[in-house]
Amino acid sequence: MAVPKRKVSPHRRGNRRSHDKLGVDTYVEDQESGELRRRHHIDLSSGKYRGRQILEPKGDF
Repeated sequence: MAVPKRKVSPHRRGNRRSHDKLGVDTYVEDQESGELRRRHHIDLSSGKYRGRQILEPKGDF
């Protein structure tokens, strides 16, 4: 079984874990509806993606 020869320092351990963080979702303003939506996702209020109707528009509750 492989066993490390030396203890991993906190600095080296932290450098390895620096990519484990969670990123913040970015939102853009939709050109047609003006509402915020995630990039490359369907606008749920209008049901459109890149100018094409994909889903039925979501009604107000």
